[in-house]
Amino acid sequence: MNSMTGTAALPRGAAWRLHATLKEIESEFIRLARNRVYTLSVLGLPVLFYTVFGLGVGGREAARYLIAGYSCMGLGSACLFGIGLGVAFDRAQGWLELKWASPMPRLGYLTAKLLSSAVFALLVMGLLIALGRIGAGVTVSISQVVRLALILLLGSVPFTALGLLIALVVPPNAGAGLINLVYLPLCIVSGFWMPVSMLPGWMQRIAPAMPTYHLAELALAVFHFAPASRALTHWLVLAGFSALMFAAAWFTFVRSEAKTP
Repeated sequence: MNSMTGTAALPRGAAWRLHATLKEIESEFIRLARNRVYTLSVLGLPVLFYTVFGLGVGGREAARYLIAGYSCMGLGSACLFGIGLGVAFDRAQGWLELKWASPMPRLGYLTAKLLSSAVFALLVMGLLIALGRIGAGVTVSISQVVRLALILLLGSVPFTALGLLIALVVPPNAGAGLINLVYLPLCIVSGFWMPVSMLPGWMQRIAPAMPTYHLAELALAVFHFAPASRALTHWLVLAGFSALMFAAAWFTFVRSEAKTP
């Protein structure tokens, strides 16, 4: 009788893991949405900057450019603060140990944080496109919206990896300061706020070493502000950065677990 109920297409264990992961995603998104500091910083700052610099002082081309740039900025903020601080607080308060001890899939915990942060990044993108349309007459095609959304979804992986590493090495009370210290310079040299060609020469030379630069180039190519022919190179760099950050995070986690009595 039991074999006739539930999800027929999935084994019983797989169906339960999927259900648990979906519930974790739902609860994580609600938690972030209720966090006013998080929502104001992740949603509010890109919208504010775009209103001032994209609509206030720039023309239509600047407004188009900054849709891509500030969407990437919102993605990085969503992942680094949502995951970097979120995991750090879960560790400090004992929630991470409780979740690890529960039957919930460990991958489900990280998946929930990644997807919730990505959803906020997509919300930023949608708000910027709407503002650009209303305030500057910027037209964005459906294909451009889809391409930019896919870039943001896939681009959330390297920032998830970086946020996870930060969460494992930095105390929660110092996390916000360190994230800002690391992320703001990355935004400056990436092309999020202005074309890299307008930066000082030494910044232009170090920009290709930054993951934010490669994400920005992919997003800017959607609006023809960067060559699309180098997309594979940018994705390979982001994949390598993700692997390096995940490996460092795993090594850090294993060492910390080994030291725990």
